[in-house]
Order: sequence, then structure tokens, then C-alpha cells
Amino acid sequence: MNDAPLVLHERDTRGVVTLTLNRPQAFNALSEGMLEALQRELGRVAADAQARVVVIAAAGKAFCAGHDLKEMRAEPSLDYYERLFAQCGRMMMSIQKLPVPVIARVHGIATAAGCQLVAMCDLAVASRDARFAVSGITVGLFCSTPSVALSRNLSRKAAFEMLVTGEFISADEARAKGLVNRVVDAGQLDAELDALAASIVAKPRDSIALGKSLFYRQLEAGIEAAYADAEKTMACNMMQPPALEGVQAFIDKRPPRWDGR
Repeated sequence: MNDAPLVLHERDTRGVVTLTLNRPQAFNALSEGMLEALQRELGRVAADAQARVVVIAAAGKAFCAGHDLKEMRAEPSLDYYERLFAQCGRMMMSIQKLPVPVIARVHGIATAAGCQLVAMCDLAVASRDARFAVSGITVGLFCSTPSVALSRNLSRKAAFEMLVTGEFISADEARAKGLVNRVVDAGQLDAELDALAASIVAKPRDSIALGKSLFYRQLEAGIEAAYADAEKTMACNMMQPPALEGVQAFIDKRPPRWDGR
């Protein structure tokens, strides 16, 4: 019997937390147990004032193959499916609600809810051999919940094409369409992630938390309401010590003294 945790949690001295999906034998499919484990670990990060960045990675040959279809098929009831997809939705939204940036580290395949997971992360770095699809339609299941995240990353036509064909796109295509930020050779994946995380850790945590919350709020608002929210948020940000120090440092022509905060 395999007693290994479904999600591994590691935090380095900089506050970079790596959550590793750990069902390699099942291509890290999002079973109920995996969803529960991810929810628990994201909650743990939310309560960790020392956390600065989260990396969602995966063990084995694939990032995530989506929902566990065998588990889903074993209990064919509307009530069960509604609870399962609601559970998945809560976990996905937890990523957006975290005060720190979340980066997907993608290799192998990211399909269906696995592709949704990439889309819900704030940033994504992919190995050049990674492939992405919302492939539920190939088994008669339109990827409705992944479509919410996908359509907020890609253009409408690009997202809809993926949803109705179920076809794979390459990592380079995913970058061109807006699903991932950076694509590198497999051997450079960790170095690229480290560089991106280091750039974020060097900035004030409170400013990033304030900005991340505003970023997602304004996307869902009309432009006038978005500007009104952004104006108030920026004024509040300007009153925070990191911004006051940063502006003064610019005026003084010296590096800001944030101590990584």
C-alpha cells in the first residue's frame, strides 16, 4: 500500500513553497483525495506569513491528467458529480485568493482539469515538450469548468477551439496563446522557475498581495468600476511603508531597503 502524501510540501529559506502533485502512477489525476490534499496545503500556505511564492509542480512523467475518470465513473449520480466539481472549483479559486503569486511548473501533459489548474495559476513556466488540452469532449464531456479558467487566459476563439476539438497544443503554442509565460528546454525548467521566483521574492510581499487581489477583482468589473477600485487600491498602496521607501529610494537614487519584504 502506498502511504506517500498525495501532495508534497516544501518551503525554502526564501519563502518559496513548492507543492508537488504526487500520484505519478496515475499521471497526477485529481482524485477526491488529491483535491482535498491540495485544498489543505493551499490553506496552509494562506496561513503562512513567511510564504512568498508558491510553485505547483508534479512528480513523474506528467503534470496532471485532469479528473480521475475511473473514480468518477464508479459513482454515477448527479449529486456526486455536483459535489465533486464544486470541490474542484473551491480548490481552483483558493489559488486565486492566495496573497502570493502561484506558478505552475509544467512538464509532460496538462489535460482537462490539469489544463484548468495551469490556467488558474497566476504564472506558468513550461518545459518545451509539455502539451496541453481540454480533452473531455473526446469522451463526450465538454470541459465546462476548465472553460472558465481557459477563457480568462486565451482569446475566445482560441479557447473555444481547444474546447470543441480536444486537440493538444504544444508548449510554444500555449505561450503564444497566453496560457503560459515562459517555455524552456526541460533541463532549464528549474533554473527558469528559480529566476522568476527570485524576481518576485525581491519585491514587497504586501504590495504584491494588494496588487494580486485588485488584479483579479478589476478583471470581472466594468471599466469604470475597475478604475475606481484601482484608484483606491493604489492610494492605499502608496501609504504602505514599502511604497514610501521605494519612492524615496528612487528620489535618493539608491536601492530600496525592503529586506526582501
